[in-house]
Amino acid sequence: MEHRIRGLWSGSYRMRAISCSTKLRGLALLTAVIACTAFSATPTPVQAAQSADTKAQENFGAESYAKHCAICHGDHREGILPGFPPLAGIQHRLKDSQIVDLIHAGKGRMPGFPKVRDRELTELLLYLDTAPVPATVATTSAAGNPAIKKLTGAAAAGGALFLQNCAFCHGRDAMGGETGPDLTQSKLVTTDTDGSNISEVIRLGRVEKKMPAFNFSNQELSSLVAFIRARQAAAEKGNRRGVDVTDLQTGNADAGKRFFHDNCSKCHSVTGDLALIGSRVFGLRLEERMLYPQAAPSKVTVTPAGGKKITGTLAYLDEFTVGLYDKDWAYHSWPTDQVKFSVDSPANAHIELFPKYTDDDVHNLMAYLQSLK
Repeated sequence: MEHRIRGLWSGSYRMRAISCSTKLRGLALLTAVIACTAFSATPTPVQAAQSADTKAQENFGAESYAKHCAICHGDHREGILPGFPPLAGIQHRLKDSQIVDLIHAGKGRMPGFPKVRDRELTELLLYLDTAPVPATVATTSAAGNPAIKKLTGAAAAGGALFLQNCAFCHGRDAMGGETGPDLTQSKLVTTDTDGSNISEVIRLGRVEKKMPAFNFSNQELSSLVAFIRARQAAAEKGNRRGVDVTDLQTGNADAGKRFFHDNCSKCHSVTGDLALIGSRVFGLRLEERMLYPQAAPSKVTVTPAGGKKITGTLAYLDEFTVGLYDKDWAYHSWPTDQVKFSVDSPANAHIELFPKYTDDDVHNLMAYLQSLK
């Protein structure tokens, strides 16, 4: 009996031992699998360093941009029009070497950043070339632009490209901007039936007019042409900004000639200073010069204490000093409290005409001046 009990206990113990051993082996295997998985998921020190370095590189260009550029060109390179152009898509118009020159030397109102070099310069160029503009920024810019938000298809795509690359010069609506002309009134746009001439100008640029060349695909060029066409169609329907030459051709030239003879011929001559004026100055610019000639030089006569008068072209005048160029273009100046002087400004005679003009007088005089070709 004792032997049997001992045997049963011994057998039970062996069974529990086997079961326990099996569980331990399973637990050990599970632990090994978990450890293996954890090991494979956890980067090695080398991998971790490489990952951190890659992330740092990605951020370094953005940090440099935020430090030097964002205040003028926007947090996401979207630009702050009309003063500062977008930098998103800058690879369409400038090579890396040109961007580097611009960063180091500056241009116009943009200061130079000569200390941006080596790794910072490399990462900044990478950021400018590759960082995407957030969809919310692009959508908001297009949605807030009346010239784009109602367009669809190729014209809408071209509008987004235009806003990014062309609006700084030609205006957000293609009707003229800070330095570029109104494209809706362009003769090239009007006569280009298939878009090839417009595309050629975009591709090659116009160096003499300070327009850069752009590197666009054929599809992008087609979309830009579609947008410009859409803006031109809108202008033809009366949605035009600014003044066209034809708007100022409503007067009677003969009546204008009589007004000129009675009021202007003492100072001006149609065979002298105004010869061919109608072929040299056009539209609103001509009317501005007619009404108030800001660039016309003034004459000044100065009488020093000795009593000998000197007459010349006014060069400088403030409350302390008066200066002139004599007939030989030698410069003379005096303290204003030690001389007597009188200024003869051509603009004064034009200002004196203001209360005499009627609307018909202005239109008629413009019609006459525009006929002098």
